[in-house]
Amino acid sequence: MLGIDLFCGAGGMSIGAEMSGVDVRFAVEADPHAARTFRENHPGTTVLEQNIKNIKAQEHICFERGPNPVVIFGGPPCQGFSTSNQKNRNSDNPNNWLFKEYLRLVQEVMPDWVVFENVKGLIETESGYFLDEVLKGFESKGYTTSHFTLNSADFGVPQRRNRLFIIGSLHGTAVSQPTPTTLKHVTVREAIYDLPDLNNGDTRDLDYYPRPADSSYARKIRGKKARCWNNIVTNNAKHIIERYSHIPQGGNWEDIPSSLMGNYKDSSRCHTGIYRRLKENEPSVVIGNFRKNMLIHPWQDRGLSVREAARLQSFPDSFRFFGSIGFQQQQVGNAVPPLLAKAIFDLIMSA
Repeated sequence: MLGIDLFCGAGGMSIGAEMSGVDVRFAVEADPHAARTFRENHPGTTVLEQNIKNIKAQEHICFERGPNPVVIFGGPPCQGFSTSNQKNRNSDNPNNWLFKEYLRLVQEVMPDWVVFENVKGLIETESGYFLDEVLKGFESKGYTTSHFTLNSADFGVPQRRNRLFIIGSLHGTAVSQPTPTTLKHVTVREAIYDLPDLNNGDTRDLDYYPRPADSSYARKIRGKKARCWNNIVTNNAKHIIERYSHIPQGGNWEDIPSSLMGNYKDSSRCHTGIYRRLKENEPSVVIGNFRKNMLIHPWQDRGLSVREAARLQSFPDSFRFFGSIGFQQQQVGNAVPPLLAKAIFDLIMSA
């Protein structure tokens, strides 16, 4: 099967597709930092570093299909549909209409399969209006659609993260929701315990593993390498680190003494996800924008490193992120967990 990845970001969905045997030929990404990360990790894929509105299939996506089925996959930027973005979660947000470009390229290519991924909030935005528009868009082009919401923790990812998937078949095939691949969720400790010990503001990037991988998950993600990249941590101010010291595993900003929250006009209105210390014996909360949310390492008073966050997203340690620390954090947080994507492509392959 040949693949085309739209809004590819760093490439989480493409990793999952490749795990299932998809040959990803083209990827489209406007952000130059994410495009570089994708290009460095997928040397056999043509990366079109352009706004999707400028991509025309006849000009940019040309290849011999032969007998191979083709799949177009990806998810338009989801900030406009996120349940945490109530201000712009409506039809007036221009980002909420980028799925039209996705549909346009589907019509130009007419792949055998389409996989449309987005946040669960797409179902709820404007009382389901956008979900209906996407489904009707695919169906008007001849696709039989199936859709469901999956929790990544049920598919071997050490993170609770709900994502919506819409699968379209040009050949009338309806697919059932994939069966979870694991009954026992992978915990944060199982995911990151063997990684380098770091400090607040660490910039070492490439480092050796200080401990053997002591879980099947860590062994699988780590592979046979002796070192891994992206061991970098945001340099938080001293007063932020002091706040961290008061928060137990599973706790959040409510555990911080009010005397240390003086720079907040009304700290009681903080989001429950702010200053959340991860529990080591459970899957992580949603990684997303983990720097802005001040997600805290389970047993050290610092933020998560880029590599730790990537582990919690199920990226293999062989995958290297590029750009400044802020761009790397954004790439990790925006990605579809590769193991979750693999479950979707396994479903298509079996169909």
